[in-house]
Amino acid sequence: MELTLGIPALLFPAISLTMLAYNARYLAIAALIRQLHQKYQETESASIGLQVQKLRKRLTIIKNMQATAIVSFLLAVITMTLIYAEYTFWANLVFSISLFALMISLVLSLIEVQLSTKALEIQLKDMEK
Repeated sequence: MELTLGIPALLFPAISLTMLAYNARYLAIAALIRQLHQKYQETESASIGLQVQKLRKRLTIIKNMQATAIVSFLLAVITMTLIYAEYTFWANLVFSISLFALMISLVLSLIEVQLSTKALEIQLKDMEK
């Protein structure tokens, strides 16, 4: 298969939409942390402190999701430049790395969704008591 300019260009909308979704998750968690911080200052509850620790872990994962998606995006642009300059070997190599970075980003997203779901399950069980 020959790598053409159109192939890495196909990643642009996918990565852009992915970045929007990641940013929305980040903003939601940031708002939650701000709320919990205010509650913690009022109550100094140990459970709120534990929740903040879990949210810190999720924030780290989201930061890494965003970073790998950005690297994927940059590598797709570099791939297009290499194709234009007719450096076929390097274009194929860089595009492969770009796809790998996107896969890492998506795996991190899956991990973060699993953590989020576990946190919600804990809260639901707490409400059922």
